Amino acid sequence: MDTDSPRTMPGIFVAGITAVVSGVSIFVNSYGVKSLTSPTLYTTAKNLVATVVLALVWSVGAALRRHRIPSPMANFLEHGGPPRRRARGWGGLARIAGLAYVGVVGGGLAFVLFFAGLARTQPAAAAFWRDTLVVWVALLAAVGLRERIRWWNVVAIVLLIAGEVAVTGGIGAIGAHPGEAQVLASSVLWAIEVVIAKRLLADLAPSTLSLVRMGVGAVVLVAYVGLSGDAPALLRLDARQLMWAGATGALLAVYVATWMGALARARAVDVTSVLVASAVVTWLLQEAAGTASGTRPVLGLLLIAAGALLVIAAGSGESLRRRIEPSP
Repeated sequence: MDTDSPRTMPGIFVAGITAVVSGVSIFVNSYGVKSLTSPTLYTTAKNLVATVVLALVWSVGAALRRHRIPSPMANFLEHGGPPRRRARGWGGLARIAGLAYVGVVGGGLAFVLFFAGLARTQPAAAAFWRDTLVVWVALLAAVGLRERIRWWNVVAIVLLIAGEVAVTGGIGAIGAHPGEAQVLASSVLWAIEVVIAKRLLADLAPSTLSLVRMGVGAVVLVAYVGLSGDAPALLRLDARQLMWAGATGALLAVYVATWMGALARARAVDVTSVLVASAVVTWLLQEAAGTASGTRPVLGLLLIAAGALLVIAAGSGESLRRRIEPSP
């Protein structure tokens, strides 16, 4: 299931870019979410912006392809891995069902669950349950994608989870409240999406799948907002709220594009492991802004960084080995 191409950036490094974008996005969202009273209304607004940005990028890429104009951006967004290393994708009804899941659940319902749970629990506990995504992806990828979980994957996951527990404040800070259950449920739904997306990316370009995810998801979120009676508020956003929606939506678009780009190039378990390092980026930004909590979870952050770096080192080593292997 390894999909790095010798002519493009290795997927494990693209995952590192995704982790940085995610860490910045979480930091910015901590301010932006306060601009609207409803977390669901907020995520709907920024997801709509992300959809518009991805649609524009997709359109530019399509125009460049039509005119046969070479572009590093187009190559990055369209790359799906060399044929000899790509898994066979889905066709027909299986592909339609997969796309429906990615859009409706991954881009819509899972967001509703996550933000509803976030509003009912402590941010640290919610972050822990969100980052258990790496565990569920490892289990599902081993079965659904036949990804081999190597020894360094196991060590990295142990380091990442131990680091998350330390950052959260210990096992005692992690409960089983309804809000945390909702966040956990969203993580499981997203883990299923990762496996489905990896299969779809065998035949679809990252830019196409990114647009489907956010476009269909935005429609689901707008419908949810309409049913909840908040649609008028969505149409009455002021300049400040639109500014935050624009900033966080643009970051979300970059996150989804690089996330799909990483999945198209590297194993799902490796990409998801590196993504946990976003916690380190967020904490560094909070420290720089003077908004970090009084406690300094240095040990936990070091464990997370060690786990992510182990995956990057091992993954890049395998990528280098594949680059120098002769073609069969």
